[in-house]
Amino acid sequence: MIMPLAKDTGAPEPTTQGPRLGLRAASPFVLHRGVQRVDVDLGSRAYPILIAEGLLRQAGSLAAEKVPPGRVAVITSPPIAHHYLEGLLASLREAGFEPHPILMPDGEAAKSFSALEPALCAMAGAGLDRRSAVFALGGGAIGDAAGLLAALFMRGIPYVQIPTTLLAMVDSSVGGKTAINLPQGKNLVGAFHQPGLVIIDPATLATLDDRELRASVAEIIKYGVISDPALFDDIAGGCPQDWAPIIRRCCEIKARVVEQDEFERKDVRALLNFGHTIGHAVEASAGYGGWLHGEAVALGMVAAALLSRAHAGLSPSDESRILEAIARHRLPTHWPELDPAKVWEIMRRDKKFRAGRMRFVLADRIGHAFVSESPAESDVRDAIASLARKLR
Repeated sequence: MIMPLAKDTGAPEPTTQGPRLGLRAASPFVLHRGVQRVDVDLGSRAYPILIAEGLLRQAGSLAAEKVPPGRVAVITSPPIAHHYLEGLLASLREAGFEPHPILMPDGEAAKSFSALEPALCAMAGAGLDRRSAVFALGGGAIGDAAGLLAALFMRGIPYVQIPTTLLAMVDSSVGGKTAINLPQGKNLVGAFHQPGLVIIDPATLATLDDRELRASVAEIIKYGVISDPALFDDIAGGCPQDWAPIIRRCCEIKARVVEQDEFERKDVRALLNFGHTIGHAVEASAGYGGWLHGEAVALGMVAAALLSRAHAGLSPSDESRILEAIARHRLPTHWPELDPAKVWEIMRRDKKFRAGRMRFVLADRIGHAFVSESPAESDVRDAIASLARKLR
C-alpha cells in the first residue's frame, strides 16, 4: 500500500542532500513565482522535480545548480529538436555549458542496441568525461535511452530529464528506470540510474499531437486507480485546461512510491505496473510503434480490470468506470487483430514472471491496488482473449 503523502505547502524548500559523484552539493533553487516543486527523497540520490511553463528557457541556470559546467550531451530526436533544441542549447551555453547535441531515432526505435552504440560513440567523440552529464530532451523513449546512456558511459555520469510529452512528465522521467527493448520483450536491458534533476515545462505539450496526448492519459488513469480516487475522477471527466496540477499530483505519487521501493525489491513500486504486464506484451506483439505505449497500457488496464473483478473484488461499477474513463479519452478498449497466443508467450518472458507464475497488480477499488499471484493461467488467457472483442 502506498503511504500517505506529507502535507505540502507549495513553497519551495531548501534541500539538505550531500554531494554525489559528479554533482555539486545541493543548494536552494532560485525559482520564479508559480514554479511547483516535488522532491524525490532518496538520500544521496535525492533530486527535485520542477514544474512550470517557461522552465525550458531556464534549463541552463537550473541545471548549473546540480551539474558542473563543462561538456554535456543533449540527447533528443529530430521532431523534438525541430521545436526545442536551439532554445535549450542557448540556455545551456548562457549558463557556461558546452552542449553537444546527439540525435537518436524517434519513439521506441531509440530503445535499441543499434541506436545506443552510435550515441555512445558520439559522446566519446565529443570528449565527454566523468565530469560530464547527459540532458534528455524528449518523450519517454528518449528519456529511457538517454538515462541508460548516462548509466553506461564512464560507468555512470549524471543526467537531467527534460520531458516534452505528457507521458514522460507524469511517469517515465521520474524514478530512475532506464532501459532499451529486445525483440523478446520491452525494457529487458537497463539499469536503475536516478536523474539529478527533472525539469517539466508543460508549454511543450502544445506541440504534442492529439494521439500522443490521449495515449499519455492512460498513465494518469493508472495513478488514479492505484492510489488517488480524486485524481481518477478529475481525469475521467476529460482533459483539464491546466495540466500542471495533474502533472504535479502524478509526480507526487510516483515520488512517494520510489522513495519506499527504489529498486523494486518490495511490492510497492510494482503497483505502478497496473495494466503494464499485459500492456507490454501487447505492445511487443504488435511490433514497437504499432501501438503507442499508452494505448497498449490502456488495453492492459482493460484486462487488469477484468481480472480485478474476478480475483480482487472490484465492483462492477468501478470496473465500468475504469473502462469508461479509457474510452472517454478515445483510447482502445479492444483490438480485433490481437493474437492471444503470441501475447501470452511474450508475457512468459516478462520480468514479473516468477517461478512459473505471473504477478499481477489488481485493484479492489478505485484508489487502492495490490500485487497478486491468484489469477491462474486460464484466467489470464481469458482476459487476453477478451481484448479481441468489444466489451461494451
